[in-house]
Amino acid sequence: MPSSLTELSINQASQLLLSKKISSVELTQAYINKIESIDSDLRALITFVPDIALSQARLADKQLSEGLNKSLTGIPMVIKDNICTKGIKTTCASKMLQDFIPPYNATVVDSLYNSGAVLLGKANLDEFAMGSSTENSSFYPTSNPKDYSRVPGGSSGGAAAAVAANECIFSIGSDTGGSIRQPASLCGTVGLKPTYGLVSRYGLVAFASSLDQIGPLTKSVDDAASILSVISGHDQKDSTSLYHEASYDLQSMKEPAIKGLRVGVPKEYFVSGIEPEVSASVQSAITLFEKLGAEVEEVSLPHTKYALSVYYIIAPSEASANLARYDGVKYGYSSGTTGTMWDALESTRGEGFGEEVKRRIMIGTYALSSGYYDAYYLKAQKVRTLISQEFNDVFKSYDVLITPTSPTVAFKRGAKTTNPVEMYLSDVLTIPANIAGIPAISIPCGFENGLPIGLQLMAAPLKESVLLKAAKSYELASS
Repeated sequence: MPSSLTELSINQASQLLLSKKISSVELTQAYINKIESIDSDLRALITFVPDIALSQARLADKQLSEGLNKSLTGIPMVIKDNICTKGIKTTCASKMLQDFIPPYNATVVDSLYNSGAVLLGKANLDEFAMGSSTENSSFYPTSNPKDYSRVPGGSSGGAAAAVAANECIFSIGSDTGGSIRQPASLCGTVGLKPTYGLVSRYGLVAFASSLDQIGPLTKSVDDAASILSVISGHDQKDSTSLYHEASYDLQSMKEPAIKGLRVGVPKEYFVSGIEPEVSASVQSAITLFEKLGAEVEEVSLPHTKYALSVYYIIAPSEASANLARYDGVKYGYSSGTTGTMWDALESTRGEGFGEEVKRRIMIGTYALSSGYYDAYYLKAQKVRTLISQEFNDVFKSYDVLITPTSPTVAFKRGAKTTNPVEMYLSDVLTIPANIAGIPAISIPCGFENGLPIGLQLMAAPLKESVLLKAAKSYELASS
């Protein structure tokens, strides 16, 4: 059992709460104290709600005393600040929404509340989830808990940093091109992107609607499975939500269980640009899978090399449409400019959006414009189909694929901000899973000079149970 309350896993905390060895108020106060002591430097949170957290914790203790507890009763969490929380600011780390208070909860928030979870605050992110380092926040950058001079990854950098720094037991992020898995890799946590449609997107402020997915950042694979069990399921408020019932409980699994597992290692994911230590750590993990009885073979996914280009046409195109709603009239920031409607609109968006958001809106608008639609957007959608089909074909022969999560460990703040293309390459290994809509998880697999390295596992659509069992098997064998 960890020495500090803030180091507990969900299962450990739940056992202590059920046995009355600790109260939820006591547990929540420990996290509040932790946040108050370090977050002025870490800057993982945008909004901190200790009073709400303690009120929810008192309710949790009442439910525990009455035997009305649920799977997450009394467990403190943090939610990425692009997921709507009723009565609590949801800013998307943007000046455009700096004072926006939603009148409703996202479906995942209601699910978590209904399971008894306690909200500590809202996590920092790259503005509108557009970035790989959490340096694009309109408020301030978040630091990596392992080295405050380095980035935590993005766009769910605040959510990952909060878990890694023990400011919460788990957090909820969103993943459009790697925005859960890449910061999980850089901060040394577990990060899961579920199958597209498995978790409702209702209440997630849209970036790229055909790519966005909500998922957990946790301290263990067990915890990721527990959260997925709570937040997955059909939601009639989300037209892309799937009808799929499954159990993801891994508590009974005490030994690695991957003998006979068919593992593919895509050669295209070990390319120039990957740091040698990252490649070596992932190769060691692959060797461990072999020792545990997995059948490991090299595979080829030749269309992978087009995934980054496809993503940076489709995602900005969808963003340009989704962000058109911010006009300074209905809600959000308004410049107050007088003159014509177009003058007001131009000044509102010019002042309200940050540089990266403007860059992607312009790229997307260009790709969708008359005369260029077929050459860019339509062609990207056709290549997307080829990438998806390639994954479908390879999963006929293999249960999971193993790759690095990020080509590098956490880099210095400011190292890539002047070169957008270099920053975009941070997600080169995670983007294909979003393009194909398949589940993927990042788990810690080593260190480079004290900085975490992440191992990515991918599986066929709706095969989260296979993915999680493989991930836990590695976790058990490597710990």
